[in-house]
Amino acid sequence: MNRSPRDKIILFLAEGFGSGRIPFAPGTWGTLVGFLWIWLLLLPASIWIYLTGIVAGFFLAVWIGGEAEKILGLTDPGRIVIDEIVAMPLVFLGAFLLHLPSVPTFSSYLKPGKWHLPLAAFLLFRVFDIIKPFGIKKIQHLPGGWGLAVDDYLAALVGLPLLILIERFI
Repeated sequence: MNRSPRDKIILFLAEGFGSGRIPFAPGTWGTLVGFLWIWLLLLPASIWIYLTGIVAGFFLAVWIGGEAEKILGLTDPGRIVIDEIVAMPLVFLGAFLLHLPSVPTFSSYLKPGKWHLPLAAFLLFRVFDIIKPFGIKKIQHLPGGWGLAVDDYLAALVGLPLLILIERFI
């Protein structure tokens, strides 16, 4: 199919820079790309920029994901992973929420004693994104990119308090 340059850019972003095209577990690969988004949001060391990135990422995922669904003629195909990417900072907020106003660098989580927090954020998000507890699965039926993005943000919200507990007690 011959796609316009606009369509190609939208698909490239929606597919997580190609990670969504990996033939096995594309959501998992997209979630890993989400760490790049976390790293970028932590660079300025500002909670306001981090929170703005979470909100802006949500609306970008709704729009880009909805456009990609139209281009592909599919609803929430596995290859669209922008929703996983932009939801990761929400669950990862639990790694440093109790330490505000101090905002860490991402590299500080790669050191001994902290590396378990990115791993826990990843695992919590993937588990809740896959099992979609508390009626989250029904949210996927929202129109356009809304169902695509809202379910991932809700999965991140379920994981957030658990990551806070892990950060606090482990």
